[in-house]
Amino acid sequence: MSRLPQVFARAQKAGRKVLVIYLTAGDPDYETSARLIGAAIDAGADIVEVGVPWSDPSADGPAIQAAMHRALAAGGGLGRALALTRAVREAHPEAGLVLFGYANPIVVMGAEVFALKARDAGADAVLCVDYPPDEDSRLTLALARQGLDFIPLLAPTSTAPRIAAAAAAAGGFIYYVSLTGITGTALADVSEPRAQVAAIRKATADRLPVVVGFGIRTPAAAREVATFADGVVVGSAAVEVVRKAVEAKRDPVPELATFVRSLRAAV
Repeated sequence: MSRLPQVFARAQKAGRKVLVIYLTAGDPDYETSARLIGAAIDAGADIVEVGVPWSDPSADGPAIQAAMHRALAAGGGLGRALALTRAVREAHPEAGLVLFGYANPIVVMGAEVFALKARDAGADAVLCVDYPPDEDSRLTLALARQGLDFIPLLAPTSTAPRIAAAAAAAGGFIYYVSLTGITGTALADVSEPRAQVAAIRKATADRLPVVVGFGIRTPAAAREVATFADGVVVGSAAVEVVRKAVEAKRDPVPELATFVRSLRAAV
């Protein structure tokens, strides 16, 4: 069963918000990626979104696109992402682990097989950017049969019917995308996300936690979003820490851990 409800309950008991870190599986290589995810958890990440490398990540900006291409060049893909998830789960039995990716690799593997493999790897949930649950229920049903949550994305452009459909399929939490466009753009104003999160809570009767991602690049931004969201997602900025260290021929693990600790203190 999903560990995500317990993750949010522990954070609430501690009087803080949940910190979600996105990292691309296999970037810059399998062994370093495993150490990076473990270090992020040890430094305070409550949930790690394990990004499944895919050659056409349409919702992602240059930082995550480049990370996916590095991972693919190093032999990464869905199979290696599942293996990485299993290794992390063995070392961190209480952490939240979300497989984050695109529909194509799942469709190729088959929804039922994918859900079974995701469960066996120790994932808690799946977030699939381009698999709307209101248009095709095969993935959500397959995940439910294995006790896994489906995490929907909602955006500033989401209509009331879309919010209702996403909430009906959701488990674990709802991910609100704070701005239109791709990942990596800095969030300049939180007034709209604040209002939209309140609207989502009202429309869904506050059934699930709402986390906010896209555009959160600094501890200060994370602190501000944490004033109205149940959790904060940082992706591109974390991936950039890894890239800069690798390009400078430094071990990226200590630098990522320092960055994650600063975010954890902020939320």
